[in-house]
Amino acid sequence: MKRSAWATAAAAAALWLTAAQAAAPQRVEVTGEVIDSWCYITEIMYPEGTAHHQCALWCAAGGIPVGILGDDGEVYLVLKMGDDTTSVANPTVLDIQSHRVRVDGELYLRDGMKYLLVDRIITDAGIVNLTHEDYGIQPFGE
Repeated sequence: MKRSAWATAAAAAALWLTAAQAAAPQRVEVTGEVIDSWCYITEIMYPEGTAHHQCALWCAAGGIPVGILGDDGEVYLVLKMGDDTTSVANPTVLDIQSHRVRVDGELYLRDGMKYLLVDRIITDAGIVNLTHEDYGIQPFGE
C-alpha cells in the first residue's frame, strides 16, 4: 500500500514538473515576415508579401491574430505586442503588417504551437517581399 501511494505521488510530481517546464517561456529573437495567420494556415489565397497586404490589414483589424513567418520556416502566432493588452486591431500590428521584422519576446510552446508575446520590435525593414506582380493583389487578383 505504501509503495502504491509513493508511486502515485512520484508520478504526480513528474507530471507537474513536465507541465511546469512546458509552460515556461523562452526569451527569443525572431526574424521574418508578419503574416495574416488565417490566410496562411488555410491557404485560401496567396498569403505573403505585397500581394496579400490589403487583405492582411483587413484581417488584423478584424481580430484575426497575426503571425510571424520566421526565417526558420516556423509560424509564430503573436498573442501580444508590446505593452498593449490586446492584439485586436492594435495600431502597431497594423503598422507592421506584411513587414520584415526582427522582434524580441517570450516564446511559449504548447501542443506543437508557437505563441509569441512580443516585447519590442528590434528592426522593421518594411515590406520587402514584392509578390504583387506574380500573384496580383489578393483577394481581387488584378
